[in-house]
Amino acid sequence: MKKIERCPWAYGASPHYVPYHDKEWGVPVRDDRVQFEFLVLEGAQAGLSWSTILNKREGYRRAFAGFDPVKVARFTPRRIEAILKDPGIVRNRLKVLAAVNNARRFLEVQKEFGSFSKYIWGFVGGRQKVNRWKSLKQLPATSKESDALSADLKRRGFKFVGSTIVYAHMQATGLVNDHLVSCFRYKACLRAGFPARAAKI
Repeated sequence: MKKIERCPWAYGASPHYVPYHDKEWGVPVRDDRVQFEFLVLEGAQAGLSWSTILNKREGYRRAFAGFDPVKVARFTPRRIEAILKDPGIVRNRLKVLAAVNNARRFLEVQKEFGSFSKYIWGFVGGRQKVNRWKSLKQLPATSKESDALSADLKRRGFKFVGSTIVYAHMQATGLVNDHLVSCFRYKACLRAGFPARAAKI
């Protein structure tokens, strides 16, 4: 039986890594609730390992109303204090406050553009950016697109949206295909992102 080739990082510390890699990472997302979910999770990950966040993902789903930005935007100070006592999430006050703030900013973007997805995909010309990496060492931490998106999000009042965090968000939600070319998910995500545009090398 032929061995399945995956990106090496998929064999990480968390048992959630392989299913996350195989089913989610790099798949183009045009669903606003999923976009908001990753906005919350990527912000929470700042300074921590992704395995920590994957292990607490269900806790975040419970604490943040199924990642419904409308509900999160209405969180009261009392609700926020309750969340900060929940061991199912990273109990960092700045990150929790940022998630609530970002929900409110998220709704403003939806109102302006019709959807957050339409807004964020505009930074890659509406099409998945496809890279052709052969080694993890080639993967960048940022890009010109993440720099631009980060700057615009900050201008709109979003928090925990530095370029590195934003690039990770773009990878997770398939705005960029950063699976190695040897990975079995590379072509699958490429098809899911059609029409795609190849990155200039």
